[in-house]
Amino acid sequence: MNALLFNSTLVIYAVVTAVYLIYLLKPKESLGKTGLWLALVGFLVHCGFTLNRFLEAGHTPITNLHESLSFFSLSVVGIFLLLERRYKISILGSFMMPLALLIMAISASFSTVIPPLNPALKSKWLAVHTIMAFLGYAAFAISFGVSIMYLIQSHFLKTRRLGSMFQKLPSLDILDDISYRCLTFGFPLLTFAIISGAIWAETAWGTYWSWDPKETWSLITWFIYAALLHGRLTTGWRGRKAAMLSIFGFVIMLFTFLGVNLLLPGLHSYK
Repeated sequence: MNALLFNSTLVIYAVVTAVYLIYLLKPKESLGKTGLWLALVGFLVHCGFTLNRFLEAGHTPITNLHESLSFFSLSVVGIFLLLERRYKISILGSFMMPLALLIMAISASFSTVIPPLNPALKSKWLAVHTIMAFLGYAAFAISFGVSIMYLIQSHFLKTRRLGSMFQKLPSLDILDDISYRCLTFGFPLLTFAIISGAIWAETAWGTYWSWDPKETWSLITWFIYAALLHGRLTTGWRGRKAAMLSIFGFVIMLFTFLGVNLLLPGLHSYK
């Protein structure tokens, strides 16, 4: 059942991505609505996979790369659907659904076996820490996609290329607002994930902070987004500069999630 639900999600996301990419070329309202409904179906099937995985494993299914990437993709699609409902910007799916599909495709390349749970992970903090972290990551992923849209639209305005693509993209103010809202949603979640992780570490290993590579890079990621939010709140830091830093922050976040876990030995390494 796990394999069926996962593969069904992957196929649906691939179809959704194709629909949204066609919409990018031919922005028909019917295509946007079709993509949205298919994305919702894929999200529900994905939720079914996650729930089934939870029932089989007996714990929060975010303990290896296959599960973590899958939940990351689920979170991205979930937040995208909420933003689509709020802003009615179909073209956002043309940027976010390919990312969700890519994450799922990478997830499929890792083992789907449910291994015995490491004793250190047998804690009530597993669900709290991981869910908060990946919801925060997903919010930053949306901010990343919106920032790319912002830079594209800004380029069109600067070069006065006001063609069909320019007409499809939202205004710079709307894109900046969406990016900011994602940041203000994701940053508290990342903060809480780090705090809950420290509390969990104390119960599991006897210390709140050990400067494990994951902890160190999580703190670096936190400082980057803290600087971005501080600049926006105190000096009105907006526009191209904020978009560039949002993209940079997402790249560092990806390294914190994948690069550190795969390349640097530590307590958070996936083995």
